[in-house]
Amino acid sequence: MATKTNGTSLKSMTGALHATSIDIPVNVREQIIALCNQQLANTFDLYSQTKQAHWNVKGIHFGSLHLLFDQMAESIFPFVDTIAERATALGGTALGTARMAAQTSELPEFPSDVFDGTTTLQVVIERWAQFAASVRAAAGQADAADDLDTSDLFVDISRVADKMLWFAEAHLQA
Repeated sequence: MATKTNGTSLKSMTGALHATSIDIPVNVREQIIALCNQQLANTFDLYSQTKQAHWNVKGIHFGSLHLLFDQMAESIFPFVDTIAERATALGGTALGTARMAAQTSELPEFPSDVFDGTTTLQVVIERWAQFAASVRAAAGQADAADDLDTSDLFVDISRVADKMLWFAEAHLQA
């Protein structure tokens, strides 16, 4: 099972482990907790980047994009809590502060000099597409580890991500 490829250790992605009666072997739980914490960082980062777009978008389509980005951010935010709680239910530690997310997110930073509607929309689409691919891969990894509950959680998230990606991409399609 993969963790972030920048050399982050499995232990640094699980935090302290706690006893649990969940019948998943400890070594598998450690891998799933690390996977959850990676997706926690990605999800929290995606939320904040989408809010960044929401706050700063400019141009003729400001109104519709401002509302779209807010809807997208609000659709993903509840999963931050759900992923964190899954990590802790498995006996792990949720690593979910903004600083922790910034250190471990797989998403590129949102450019601070992007404001016009079309460019902002393109950056948001890129981030959501990267996120959707990541969460789908996480669902597959959890499934391969026989943790259907975590896999199901990531499948639910991917459905929302795909829907929001569709909403965003529809603004550029004609």
